[in-house]
Amino acid sequence: MIFPSASKHRRVCASKQQERQSQIDALPQYAAQLTLSEEKIHSLPIPQLVAQCRSGSLKPSTILMAYGKKALLAHKATNCVTDFMFEEALSTASIADWGQGLESDSSITDKTRERSLLGVPVSIKDTVDIEGHDTTFGYSCNVGRPAIASAGIVRMLQDAGALVHVKTSVPTSLIALETYSDVYGLTKNPYNPAFGVGGSTGGGGALIACGGAKIEIGTDVAGSVRIPAHFCGIWSLKASLGRFPSWGTGSSIPGLEAIPIVASPMAGSLDDLHEFWKRIMLAEPWQYDHTCVPLAWRDVNLQDEGRKLKWGVIWEDGAVPPTPACRRALATVISALKKQGHEVVDFNPPDVLSGLKVANQLLFSDGGSQIQRPLSPGEKLSHATTSIIGLLQMPRFIKNILAWFMSSTDPLSSDLHKLMHTKTVVEERDLVVARDRYRAEWHQKWIEEGLDFVLTVPSPFPATEHGASEKTTLISAGYTFLFSLLDYSAGVMPVTHVDRELDALPPNFEATKVYKSLTTVAKLGYGVYDANKMHGLPLGVQIAGRRLEEEKVLQGMHVIENALLEQKSSFFNTLKL
Repeated sequence: MIFPSASKHRRVCASKQQERQSQIDALPQYAAQLTLSEEKIHSLPIPQLVAQCRSGSLKPSTILMAYGKKALLAHKATNCVTDFMFEEALSTASIADWGQGLESDSSITDKTRERSLLGVPVSIKDTVDIEGHDTTFGYSCNVGRPAIASAGIVRMLQDAGALVHVKTSVPTSLIALETYSDVYGLTKNPYNPAFGVGGSTGGGGALIACGGAKIEIGTDVAGSVRIPAHFCGIWSLKASLGRFPSWGTGSSIPGLEAIPIVASPMAGSLDDLHEFWKRIMLAEPWQYDHTCVPLAWRDVNLQDEGRKLKWGVIWEDGAVPPTPACRRALATVISALKKQGHEVVDFNPPDVLSGLKVANQLLFSDGGSQIQRPLSPGEKLSHATTSIIGLLQMPRFIKNILAWFMSSTDPLSSDLHKLMHTKTVVEERDLVVARDRYRAEWHQKWIEEGLDFVLTVPSPFPATEHGASEKTTLISAGYTFLFSLLDYSAGVMPVTHVDRELDALPPNFEATKVYKSLTTVAKLGYGVYDANKMHGLPLGVQIAGRRLEEEKVLQGMHVIENALLEQKSSFFNTLKL
């Protein structure tokens, strides 16, 4: 029997999906493959798109035709779009009054002439407010409740002439390693539909990988733009708090200040990511968003300086060591940097696992109540999220008993059972103090080592099959979560692909000393790793700088990209839609 309230949830979800299908049905002119001329337009980098729009040689509508077609193809392949806004994008004031010879028209104002993103297609994560459109966080209770005002970043993009043409899918509650909601369904990996795209900016990751937008505006609290970038073979940059406009980009855990939630961009190339960041910073985002630090674009050119850089490598986080494929991607970058003469050293920072224990307690200090509160009857969270909620809600005396039994054989699980519970105000404040001490220790260690950057894997796993997050668990997000705790700038870039021969686990792996040394959490996660099934999936690397060093991180990514090119081992997109 289906109870009336659960039935309402299903009706709302079906209605929202029908609304989206109606939007698609109203776009027959976009339901086709790109023409040769459209393919050429699609291949243009941001500076050329903008320049040709300004000169009058390219119409915004022509650009949208190319990217609109790609967006529809991407959605058909992956189910990554929640809202199609093609006509709305073209009717935005900065686009609607576009005319021939915009650059040379002396009658236009300086503000109009400064349309630094004119004609650039930008997709927006579901969680970012756009006036007149739902911001659901994957919850059915938020369907039919459109935002009354657009986020600062959306207004800024529209004033700059960007084509804000779609919103993208997220998992229910956002706190997840796979992108699924009853509202919009399952988002699939563009490289292999049997695999996921990560979370929570999973729809944006899939769309960018398929070429459906130049830029995605996502959000990140523990890896939400970085893990999808790794899984989908694209580029992303997590900003430090206050650097990128975030007001109006919502969260399922509003009010959480201990772990910064930041809006951050994703792109299909490093050049586009760099150019977009520069143009946003030059446009003074603090004029649109009171939470932004008034810190303008800073030129950093590490390659022209001629000096060799010092890179510290963190191989393991103490919870889940990288699988062979992810370790190989990191080793490939290290080898390329060393061949260029850079100094690459193993970095032993303040205990990573201790920091992550603080981070997880802060993230779930409310016992998971904010995540669960919006759920409608019959609505479910992801496997990984449900697992952590179950641990949080287990009676403490039972957790303490289990922790005692685990203490000698499984210290990590023992600690999690003791630590993961609803915090009092005083306990949460003590954790913030512990976080600040940890940040101070990292700062001191970084200075002592004289590092320019830190390198890690973005995740110990490549993209995993749908439903596998129950085994990989949220603990596997530690490599990205660490830099959210520290509020450091961090980027992810693709390096190579999984290879079934190079990345296979050794025969009888479960009988080896390596396997027996793994934590219980890691053993569970390694159970879903299969290089043969994962063959061809993207693999990335994460590069971190210190707080507010976004421009330096972008330059560090360029250094890596050039080093890989010299070794003829740079990433290539193998997608064919």
